[in-house]
Amino acid sequence: MGWLDGQIALVTGGGSGIGRAVATRFVEEGGSVVVLDRNEERLAGLQDELDSECITISGDATSPETVARAVATAVGRFGRLDAAIGNVGVFDWHKRLDKMTAVELGEATKEIFAINVTSHLHLAREAYGPLKASGGSLTLTCSTASFRGGGGGALYTATKFALRGLVYQLAHEWAPDVRVNGVAPGGTVTSLSGLDALGTGSREVGEDERIISAIGTATPLGFAAAPQDHAGLYVLLASRENSRGMTGSIIVSDGGLLARI
Repeated sequence: MGWLDGQIALVTGGGSGIGRAVATRFVEEGGSVVVLDRNEERLAGLQDELDSECITISGDATSPETVARAVATAVGRFGRLDAAIGNVGVFDWHKRLDKMTAVELGEATKEIFAINVTSHLHLAREAYGPLKASGGSLTLTCSTASFRGGGGGALYTATKFALRGLVYQLAHEWAPDVRVNGVAPGGTVTSLSGLDALGTGSREVGEDERIISAIGTATPLGFAAAPQDHAGLYVLLASRENSRGMTGSIIVSDGGLLARI
């Protein structure tokens, strides 16, 4: 018996990092998952790991057609959708606004908002009907950068504040039919990459030992988190029994970083 027995979840950005940890944990808790990601190789590995309890879809979460196909796949295969998890994101590597050219700023803004914000709007819009039918939940991956400066550059922080607002607004609009919450991880060792517009599209957080060390030093608990350290919070928010009264909540999982401020 698990916390999510019989539940069906859709996870965007689930091929690696926090999304993959969430998909794996959902299956361990008795659920089945549909995972959308751009990386086919990572999806193949996840499919091998989770077998029949997982359906993978290769595609871009910024495309409304792709997200609609993922939602339709979940409903068509399993007959319902109980939880939608928005976990797509990219990082700006603390790039200062005054260090960008006007062209870089324009292109980088389009890229990061499409991935970090618009993808979640598409997920919310497409998933709303099935989630309302099941009395389900939407959970978005926010960040400590959703609450303060310093967790990224101006562009990243702006997108994460936008997600925080989206959680609050949708929780207001969709109650009592759909619960809407967020998880705000601190620095985590993942494959979170940068922006093509700023020439950092191939740079990943988990490959930068200097960044990982800095995260551990800055965090009161003394370590940079692994994706698995956050996965249980998504389980909690998807569980009707254990989070029945939670909507418009953002659970911070940052090792105590925000408590220092």
